[in-house]
Amino acid sequence: MVEKIRHQLFLPKPVSDRLEALAAKPGASKSAILTDAVTAWLNRRGASELEDRFGIRLDRLTTAIGRLERDGHIQLETLALFVRYELAIQAPLAENDHAGRAIAAKRFDAFIAQVGRQIAAGRRTIADGFGGAAESNP
Repeated sequence: MVEKIRHQLFLPKPVSDRLEALAAKPGASKSAILTDAVTAWLNRRGASELEDRFGIRLDRLTTAIGRLERDGHIQLETLALFVRYELAIQAPLAENDHAGRAIAAKRFDAFIAQVGRQIAAGRRTIADGFGGAAESNP
């Protein structure tokens, strides 16, 4: 059995009339209606406090994620345009040009190794002013 405490309160006449009308329905009581109303109000108040407490942090995280997404799109677009440009200006190698293909494979391996080193070290070529890109230019 839940302990109940008596409260005396004053309600404006229009609110009191609405409460009386609701309590007049079968199975309803003023105490039950007021208990539900006060509980709902307190729950909303608690939710508002949580939103106030964490809302600013969530807004900052949302902004940061938006920037990361934008940066990712910029990087992908930059890479796509670079690849399109390179494919447009470079003549394809002949099928029997084994020396050219060997040089291309060596350059590609050096490129992948450089990307691995940059990522492992946490460096960014653009932030470094392209200083890291010329280190292992084959």
